[in-house]
Amino acid sequence: MKIFFRFILYVLLLSVIIYYFYPDKKLPQNTTIDKIVVLKSTRQLQAFSNGQLVKTYSIALGLNPGGNKEFEGDKRTPEGLYTINDKNPNSGYHKNLGISYPNPEDIYKAKEKNKSPGGEIKIHGLRNGLGFIGKFQRWIDWTHGCIALTNNEIDELYQLTPLGTPIEIKP
Repeated sequence: MKIFFRFILYVLLLSVIIYYFYPDKKLPQNTTIDKIVVLKSTRQLQAFSNGQLVKTYSIALGLNPGGNKEFEGDKRTPEGLYTINDKNPNSGYHKNLGISYPNPEDIYKAKEKNKSPGGEIKIHGLRNGLGFIGKFQRWIDWTHGCIALTNNEIDELYQLTPLGTPIEIKP
């Protein structure tokens, strides 16, 4: 029985190592991302070019991922139609793409609750100095409402996504 459990442990360890180091498919350098769709329920970010899905990324979300962001500090990722409105190569989280949250509807809903809607919602990599976590960051929701990718993934998306790109964040 002890040998069986040791075998299972080795298989699990090998599986984790393969998962971590297995290379992701890269997009061609001449691709331009012209639409992003985030599916919160399945933790996916879909990148489109010329109306075609070109890549799906696994993501992590805010610590409280259920439902739409209502106000600053609720640790939820917003839902709705936005645009990529900023690119920061010197972020505290590797690099980031800014999302145009809050929109007028978000502001109105937060003010109804007498709260600030917040802001600074990004698609970003891992906190600087923690890039070694890599793909394991996908295993839990850990942001304050942002959408997290690995550093290599945000490098790719950052390079291929122009300002003004529409992003739809769905439940």
